[in-house]
Amino acid sequence: MKPWRFFVPLAVFSAFVGVAAWQLTQPKDEFVHSAMIGKPVPEFAMRAASADRPGLALADLKDGKPKLLNIWASWCVPCAAEAPQLAALQARGATIVGVAIRDRPEDVAAFLDRYGNPFTRIGADDLSELQLAIGSSGVPETFVVDGKGIIRYQHIGDIRESQVPMILEKLAEAGQ
Repeated sequence: MKPWRFFVPLAVFSAFVGVAAWQLTQPKDEFVHSAMIGKPVPEFAMRAASADRPGLALADLKDGKPKLLNIWASWCVPCAAEAPQLAALQARGATIVGVAIRDRPEDVAAFLDRYGNPFTRIGADDLSELQLAIGSSGVPETFVVDGKGIIRYQHIGDIRESQVPMILEKLAEAGQ
């Protein structure tokens, strides 16, 4: 048997260990890099998810004013935890539109009665088509969309009280 045959597996293993060791020395990046930042929201039109709010379409995001696009569901526990922060954002001047994911109108109404309704419009995304098209992986998730329908920021997870000023800052930047 040729001696080099013993060294090939050892070299491959050593290269693997070297790459793994190098990766462990790199700083941790906790920021989720969205592929949709700077890209337009795709064309969509959704029926109303609630009897007291109109549905949502791309044209509603292209009216020249920046908005928060909140992806949520009545069955989502973190969405309930996020509700006071959405109310705070609305009270501080943010326009918030919602997309209810795989939800029934009666469940949407019950959620809004219980936790409040900061939304000017709520679209029903029964098949998660818009959710997936804009790169949302779950609920809740909030996007800052400028007045031309371009996504400027993506916030994954529920908005915490300490994050409200940062979200307002991102919204103000989108309006410039």
